Amino acid sequence: MDLTYSEADEQFRAEFRAWLDANLPAEWRQRGFWSRQDRDEGFAMRREWEASKARAGFAGIQWPKEYGGRGGTPAQRAIYDEEMVRYRAPLTVNGLGLTFLAPTLMVIGSDEQKRDIIKPLLHNEVIWCQGFSEPNAGSDLAALQCRAEPDGDEYVINGQKIWTSQAMHSDKMFGLFRTSTEDKKHRGITMLIVDLRSPGIDIRPLKQMTGATDFGEVFFTDVRVPKSNVIGVEGGGWDVAMLLLSFERGASAMPQYTGFRRELDDIVGLARDLGRDQNPLLRQRIASSVVELECLKYHSLHVLTQVEQGKELGAASSMTKLQWSETHQDIGELFADVAGLGHQVSGDGVDDLQRSYLWSRSETIWGGSSQVQRNIVAERLLGLPR
Repeated sequence: MDLTYSEADEQFRAEFRAWLDANLPAEWRQRGFWSRQDRDEGFAMRREWEASKARAGFAGIQWPKEYGGRGGTPAQRAIYDEEMVRYRAPLTVNGLGLTFLAPTLMVIGSDEQKRDIIKPLLHNEVIWCQGFSEPNAGSDLAALQCRAEPDGDEYVINGQKIWTSQAMHSDKMFGLFRTSTEDKKHRGITMLIVDLRSPGIDIRPLKQMTGATDFGEVFFTDVRVPKSNVIGVEGGGWDVAMLLLSFERGASAMPQYTGFRRELDDIVGLARDLGRDQNPLLRQRIASSVVELECLKYHSLHVLTQVEQGKELGAASSMTKLQWSETHQDIGELFADVAGLGHQVSGDGVDDLQRSYLWSRSETIWGGSSQVQRNIVAERLLGLPR
C-alpha cells in the first residue's frame, strides 16, 4: 500500500487549493450556509459555480481530454474529492450525469451522443437525473413496468418513476423502460434518454424527513421519444445498466473519510460547548469513532493503490461500501448521544449535523444494502456457501 502522493499529484493539490482560495466565497464555507438559502436559488448558485470550475479545468479530473476532462490520475481524483470536502465546497448538481451517464457514453455511446451530451453535461448546460426505481421495482429493478411502446421512429412512454434524485431541477433523464415482454424479466428493457420538458411529463416533489425535496416522482402519459435516444441497443438496457452502475464501484472512500472526520471534529466541539466533553462514556465513543475512521482511511488508501496499479476491485468494493456507510451511521449515533434531546430540534448551530445524521440512516440501503454487501463479501471474497 502506498501512503504517499507523487510530486505531480501534490502539485495538482496546490493548484486546486489556490483556485478554491480565490474562487470559493468565504461565506459558502460556513457550516449551515446552504440550508439558509432558498432551494431554487441555492441550486442556481451551485450550478453556475460548478460551471466556472469546469471552465477553469477542475472538472472531469480523470476524464480523457478529448471529452473536456483533465486526463488526470486516480490519485488526483481522490485529491480533488478530498479538497472539495475540506473546503466545504458545494456538492455537485450533476452527480448522476457525471458519475454514470458520461462514462457510459464514453464506452458505448454513439458519436452523436458523445458529441452532444458529454461536454454540455460537464459544464452544467444540461442537468441529468436517473429513471430506474418504480413503485414496485426498487430492490428488484428488473420488475420495472414503465413501458415504452415502439411507434414508427419513436417510443411512446406510459408509467411512473419514483425516488428520482434532482428530478425537480433536471433537464433530461436517462432511464430504463420496458420495450417488449420477454420470458426473462431482465430482457426487453431499453435505456432511453428523455427530455423532461416533453409534453405528457408530470414531476412531483417528495419531501424528506429533513424537509428537503431532493427526490421526486415522474409520471409519463403518452410521452414521445425518438428511437435515436436509445443508449446501446433496444432490449439491451439491463446490460447497459450494469455497465453504468459499475462506475459507482471501485472508488476510494477518501472523500467520505475527509467529510466524516470533519463531522466528528464538529461533534467534539459540540460536546465541549455542552460541557459533555469529560463524560467518560462519550469520550470512549469518540475514541471508537476515531479508530473506525482511521481504519476507513487506510482501507481507502489501499483501494487507491490498487486502482493506481490498474487492478480490478470487483467484489472487494462491497467492503468499502459497508465500511464507510456503517462508520457514518455510528458517527450519527454519536451526535445524537452528545446532543441529547437537542438532536431532534433544528437550530442552535446543529442543523448540518442533524441533517447528516438523518441522511446517514439511508446510506446502508441505497447503492446496495448492507445485507446484500455482506452476502457478496461472504460468497465472492470469503468463498462461503450460498
